[in-house]
Amino acid sequence: MTRHTHSAPEPTPRWCSCAVPDEEVAPAASGVSRRNVLIGASAASVLAAAGWPAAAHAAPRDGNVKITIMGTSDLHSNAVNWDYYKDATYSDSAGNAIGLARVSSVVNQIRADRGREHTLLFDAGDTIQGSPLGFYYALVDPVTESGAVHPIAAQMNAIGYDAVALGNHEFNYGLDFLEYWIGQMDADVLAANAVHAGTKVPAYTPYTIKTMKVKGRPPVRVGVLGLTNPGVVIWDKANVGGKIEVQGLVEAAARWVPVMKRAGADIVVVSAHSGDSGTSSYGDDLPVENAAALVAEQVPDIDVILFGHAHRDVPERFVTNAQTGRRVIMSEPKNWGQRVSVFDLELEFARGRWSVAEAAALTVNTNTVVDDPALVSVIRAQHDAVVTYVNTPVATSTEALSAAEACWKDTAILDYVNAVQTATVAAAVAGSPEASLPIVSIAAPFNRAATFPAGEVTIKDVAGLYIYDNTLLASVLTGAQIRDYLEYSAKYFTQVAAGAPVDPASWTNSGGTPDYNYDQFSGVDYDVDISQPVGTRIANLSYGGAPVAPDQQFLVAVNNYRQSGGGGFPHIATAPVVYNAQVAIREAIVSYASEAGVIDPADFHVENWRLTRGGTPVF
Repeated sequence: MTRHTHSAPEPTPRWCSCAVPDEEVAPAASGVSRRNVLIGASAASVLAAAGWPAAAHAAPRDGNVKITIMGTSDLHSNAVNWDYYKDATYSDSAGNAIGLARVSSVVNQIRADRGREHTLLFDAGDTIQGSPLGFYYALVDPVTESGAVHPIAAQMNAIGYDAVALGNHEFNYGLDFLEYWIGQMDADVLAANAVHAGTKVPAYTPYTIKTMKVKGRPPVRVGVLGLTNPGVVIWDKANVGGKIEVQGLVEAAARWVPVMKRAGADIVVVSAHSGDSGTSSYGDDLPVENAAALVAEQVPDIDVILFGHAHRDVPERFVTNAQTGRRVIMSEPKNWGQRVSVFDLELEFARGRWSVAEAAALTVNTNTVVDDPALVSVIRAQHDAVVTYVNTPVATSTEALSAAEACWKDTAILDYVNAVQTATVAAAVAGSPEASLPIVSIAAPFNRAATFPAGEVTIKDVAGLYIYDNTLLASVLTGAQIRDYLEYSAKYFTQVAAGAPVDPASWTNSGGTPDYNYDQFSGVDYDVDISQPVGTRIANLSYGGAPVAPDQQFLVAVNNYRQSGGGGFPHIATAPVVYNAQVAIREAIVSYASEAGVIDPADFHVENWRLTRGGTPVF
């Protein structure tokens, strides 16, 4: 199929391996060591180490055939097993590994075990954003300007993906950038529910059908439908507003699955950038965010769902379709290339069509393999350039700063983000009517492991503090609205009695609220009394030593994710926007630090908020 952005009847687009023993050797400039690129054992031993059951691919019953579908999701531009923030091989407490080079080793082994002609490889989205590699080739040295092949496109082409669904983060760098990346992909890039604004016309290819030959029998035709996330229209409003709308996943699947069946698809796979919880982070104004299981339950004739978005490891889940009573098999591979979902399908031929007789799924851990050297080679030069970039010094810090306690204390390192945002907005509105308004700034603790060392601070230190590719805006809120906003943010804490032991790490993330949804304000003073119920926790809200009046106006520095409604905070999404120059906040921090040359907490750290219990400060 051709992309719907180029088809004649549609509107003109409006945007245009096994970890074998080996001696460690000194890392190359890229930090990719010899150990990272050795592959040794047989397919059988690698799959066994990954938890592959010995009977997973037993011979099919007479007349039946077996096919294997592999899938990834939420790769977030992780190409090799490397942590750019630590400038070291990736590691975590669970011993996971990351990157497409690891995925490639797993895929190669499964193809060797199954036979490539019996396998397909899909992805469920969020591929081009999320690491310094993705950031660098989108904003620092954009491939759209250099003409280079995007590293993730280069790797996916080298592995041989058959189809890739669009995730919400594919839209982060704008529609022109996305179209450029799609143009470099050999695989079909799919999003049936992303339509031209005001129409039902897909803006991207909705589905594709892959033909698998069977000796002496009719071919097996596997159709894959791509579905992206409705939250795109909130999270990337600045990029898609008036251009792209996103339909609900159930609605789009109900429309396109019958089309795929009529087009000859024997087996229908859905690759959905959507979790399976049935819940949303943004309320009821849009279709359900995490709708993968609802699609399985409500739309007939789907056999397999590869899903993502939630960054979870779901090896196998079955959902019964309410209309047909048939079970749909689902799997979500853990993000960043840490897992590969593998579906084994036994197919039987009857009434002129192949159908699924039996299905099983699991996720293969990529820490059982090492980086595929061919995939490392594909992007080595680009990876080296990013390593050099992130190790560039930008300033000197007079002391070590840490975000370890930023979730329950007003810390200097988070105040630095607010200082940069405040200074950037102040300079932008100078001479305008808004220049007379007091400026406040919002920041959240994105990464508790973030630090600025005493002495040289590099770009990777800044990137470790501000890990998202957000841009800066300024909106106008009243005092009453700021109080509502802070009350909403304070639901992050559990309710703790005044006399209970001080254990702040156990008080956070109440109700599953992530750290990045605990917003802290600079510019106003306030207490967060966690002995009080949610909604009544903000006390002593003041500005310049005087209580904040309900109708007092403030200019609020805020990131685009929050201003667009991400996190569901009150008032901000509908507040007037007075500044939006699309300045990347991470780059603003780098520029600010470079210009000053010195990071001294005495210049910017003001302890303007505190946790209290019964009015008494916790710390």
